[in-house]
Amino acid sequence: MKNESPETITEPDKNMAEEEMTVELELDEGTITCSVVTIFSVGEKDYIALLPLGENKDTAEGDVWIYGYSENPEDPDEEPELRYIEDDEEYERAADAFDEYLDSCEFDEIL
Repeated sequence: MKNESPETITEPDKNMAEEEMTVELELDEGTITCSVVTIFSVGEKDYIALLPLGENKDTAEGDVWIYGYSENPEDPDEEPELRYIEDDEEYERAADAFDEYLDSCEFDEIL
């Protein structure tokens, strides 16, 4: 899992199918389109898991990126914010919660 600091995040692409929401991150290396895997909570904080997409907007093999996530409850039209997780312990808690989410998805697929 990766935790790069995003410069900006753009609004999810509303033209994509509802089951796959994407965001574009402006990183030092350039703009990267990512698929939103899930938004989840750990305690009082929210996080987002992103999977970078390949050049053809297909799912690329690779690491899932986890960021802190927040929305403005006063203005639902305002662009959500991502934050780099600087604290190693906080990042580990978020990564563990994401792993549990993946485990539950696999369990649900079995059923």
